[in-house]
Amino acid sequence: MMDYGETPELVSPHRRQAVLTREWANMAELVLGPLLRHVTDTSVTVWVETDVPCEVDVLGRTARTFSVHGHHYALVIVDELEPGTVQPYEVKLDETVVWPEPHSSYPPSVLRTLAPDRAQRLIFGSCRHATPSALETLGYEPDALDTYAQRMAFEDPSRWPDAVLLLGDQVYADKTSPKTQEFIKSRRSIDAPPFLEVADFEEYTALYQESWTDPDIRWLLANVPSAMIFDDHDIRDDWNTSYEWRRDIEQTSWWHSRIVGGLTSYWVYQHLGNLSPADLALDPMWLAVRAAGDAGVDAGELLERLAVMSDAEVDGAPDAGVRWSYRTDYGRTRLIVVDTRCGRVLTKDERAMMSDAEFEWLAEQLDGDYDHLLVASTLPWLLPWAIHHMEAWNEALCAGSRGPRLAKFGEVVRRAADLEHWAAFAESFERLGQLLAEVSRGERGPRPASIAVLSGDVHHAYVAKATFDPPGEVPVYQLVVSPVHQTVPGAIKIGFTVGWSRLAAAVARPMARWAKAPRSKVRWTRLSGPFYGNELGTLVIEGRVARFSLERALRTPGSAPRLSTVNQTPLSWRDHATGDPVAPFPARAELN
Repeated sequence: MMDYGETPELVSPHRRQAVLTREWANMAELVLGPLLRHVTDTSVTVWVETDVPCEVDVLGRTARTFSVHGHHYALVIVDELEPGTVQPYEVKLDETVVWPEPHSSYPPSVLRTLAPDRAQRLIFGSCRHATPSALETLGYEPDALDTYAQRMAFEDPSRWPDAVLLLGDQVYADKTSPKTQEFIKSRRSIDAPPFLEVADFEEYTALYQESWTDPDIRWLLANVPSAMIFDDHDIRDDWNTSYEWRRDIEQTSWWHSRIVGGLTSYWVYQHLGNLSPADLALDPMWLAVRAAGDAGVDAGELLERLAVMSDAEVDGAPDAGVRWSYRTDYGRTRLIVVDTRCGRVLTKDERAMMSDAEFEWLAEQLDGDYDHLLVASTLPWLLPWAIHHMEAWNEALCAGSRGPRLAKFGEVVRRAADLEHWAAFAESFERLGQLLAEVSRGERGPRPASIAVLSGDVHHAYVAKATFDPPGEVPVYQLVVSPVHQTVPGAIKIGFTVGWSRLAAAVARPMARWAKAPRSKVRWTRLSGPFYGNELGTLVIEGRVARFSLERALRTPGSAPRLSTVNQTPLSWRDHATGDPVAPFPARAELN
């Protein structure tokens, strides 16, 4: 896209005329998007960012932009579509076609609605650093999502995934790229905190622009509906790890601007598109933002107040009605995405991964009749055994089980080693396990054919299976896929590989008992992994049958990056409708 700070003398006469024509006509252009977001069998939501206020048209459905701190966005609900259909679409801004881009080398963008009689494909992963070429020189393997998009471009749209689930760390506010750092330097001094980290909403917009203007990613997100949730690096490493961490960070001069800017930008860029048309119609903040847009009023202050209220709930403030968790049904597959960062409760007297209100909401979503249940948590519920025991040891120590001096030591270790997963919230760990066991035993409705917890964060991939007492009839799997595009230091590989060993678990378990950590009622076995590299997971769901596959992006000298399948795991061993065993995996071409 043209940089409008560019001097006309430095561009060709043809392009100079285009710039001048745009300035005279005040033509609108896309800054980001289109992104396909929430999808049903009859509707697809389309999100865009534009450079000026305008009317956005997609297949005759229109929406006016709204403004947040001088940036302009629109959400267009393309409804009244036929189930299971595929149709090309254009994006018009004030009646001018701006997408697809002229002379694009990619296939035309299409809208695909869900179909009850079609096999579903859902892809997922987490931890994607933006992809400037500089990262490849730092040892990064190919971006798995880029590589997937490149393969998609040569496939028929009927083979494309129905949705992509991005499980946290879409942007890195605390580990900025050289490109973002230049933008930061252009607007403030980097000699004071937060130095080269992101400071506010304006700098967050630069992060999203860098990540989502990657050509392959932009085309993929314009063709595959997406669901998203934040993790720590979307705000800052160790975000909400403990009560003590919050007290320390809140004493800094820059944190308020960071958390408000981070949550405000998250609402605009990620959360808004997660909501269904029915949810949007009842969402007070969306209605207020739309009203502000209709009145020509910038909605920045509205969203900043929302951000402040949401952050305060972690400190035990009364529930202000802010929920980042959400539910999406893809036909007979139920996806529940839970917020395990901003939904925490961290006070002197309480430590929980999710508040009571969030757990009650989750329990309500688990009730019902569906074929497959997916619970998405950026943080793995089931960790390598030794690491689970270490986190349990650390939580008990920090709580004072062995005195105040060791409690302070434990807090230092907690932050240094990122001991902040479900295992470090013992009561919440057991509470989630109890809910999943109830679903497995058919206590919350008809038993589904499969149950899986989808996670990322830990920079390696694996499959584990939980067991309960009393046992459930439907297996509960933990599927971890991370990262999509990051480096994995050798020390991390060694740590997680050792963490899965029974010897390490035998050493760590007595440490947890010595710290008086409670014994868990959940048991789990590792079925495959750990796998390292940049990876994407795929769920293939057909009727009552579900399968998982894991692909790793590889670079072969002299050829384009490719995806290689490294694991395949059936998630429903028997078709509960017919009683027949699940067939073996189909050939690779049928999974992609």
